[in-house]
Amino acid sequence: MKNTEPTTNLPAPLWTRNFLLIVAANLVTFLSFQMLMPTLPALATSLGGKETAAGLVIAIFTVSAVLMRPFAGRGLDTYGRKVVYIAGLLIFFGSVLGYAIVPSVLLLLAVRFIHGIGWGLSSTAAGTIATDLVPRERLGEGMGFYALTGTVAMAVAPAAGIFLMNEFGFSVLFTVGAALMLVVMLIANLIEYPALSKVGTGAAAAATDVAKHSGLHALVEVTALRPSLVVFFMAATYGAIVSFIVLFTRELGIENAGPFFAVYAIVLALTRPFAGTIADRRGYDIVVIPGTIVTAISLVVLSQATALPALLAAGGLYGAGFGLVQPALQAMAVRDVAPRRRGAANGTFFSFFDLGIGIGSVLGGAIAVVAGFGAMYLAASAAAGLALLAYLIMGRA
Repeated sequence: MKNTEPTTNLPAPLWTRNFLLIVAANLVTFLSFQMLMPTLPALATSLGGKETAAGLVIAIFTVSAVLMRPFAGRGLDTYGRKVVYIAGLLIFFGSVLGYAIVPSVLLLLAVRFIHGIGWGLSSTAAGTIATDLVPRERLGEGMGFYALTGTVAMAVAPAAGIFLMNEFGFSVLFTVGAALMLVVMLIANLIEYPALSKVGTGAAAAATDVAKHSGLHALVEVTALRPSLVVFFMAATYGAIVSFIVLFTRELGIENAGPFFAVYAIVLALTRPFAGTIADRRGYDIVVIPGTIVTAISLVVLSQATALPALLAAGGLYGAGFGLVQPALQAMAVRDVAPRRRGAANGTFFSFFDLGIGIGSVLGGAIAVVAGFGAMYLAASAAAGLALLAYLIMGRA
């Protein structure tokens, strides 16, 4: 007789309509974001700013985003996901339009600071919405695919932004960037967000939560500190790479650092979903431990590079290491957190990520001035070692 009992061991679906929408929204957001990364420093210099002003364009954005993320997390857990997400996207959209009309470096920095607020709100919200929509048993896999959107954008958007700037000018560049954010807002309004009662947010849950979490604890999720500290050290290595790789390659006689980033992005894209699936099935140790080790090795290779082949090898190794670690850490940050604290957990995680990039850039520059780029990247490998040490000391999963 044919068995008509329903199958109960099928995996929970990952690619639901709402997850597809948040992935699409995040991809388009990153396209707009990455188009501006290499072009805004050029705008600063065109307005009469020096190299320090160009650097401040990046730094002030990071500062405002880091300051905003904990409050974004709190808002997500108190007022719900959609309100914070749409608010962040609106600020993001207005800031991109604002770049087109700024008459001075000072006003550019002011708009950039506001842009960082919009980024801190929207990116923290998007990450939290994604974790709401991904089944718990597939968190690593889901966040691997979600994070892939940033990788895809990084592979194409900076070049597209530079092309628009060179061929059509800043006005067209910022109009395209703002149009992309309009698309994101349209997509965001199509998402069916989980009911407040299902994620434990809203006024009633917030009132209960206030009694348990107040002051700093309301903004920082303690259970997310372990993966957040690990990603802080990993992000410090990225800050050192992204800030100085162009200067380093020129010192080697290689005018274009693009191949390094191309290899890095390709390997990262191939590694992230694969690593997330393994983490879901066999635990986080199996990807985080080798990932930090491979990252450290990549930086040692980079520090000793004298020609393009070694540079490309370092890029591939770095993409593999970061691709193994990052999705697992983001999944770990929210895995054991109550739904009403997922916003705080994501805010904590991304704050540490942003801080790592900023501190890695600053310390990397200081070391490079004294000892050179090779020594700086060798020192950055120690940061990957600290990531491994932090992961092991704070417990294993």
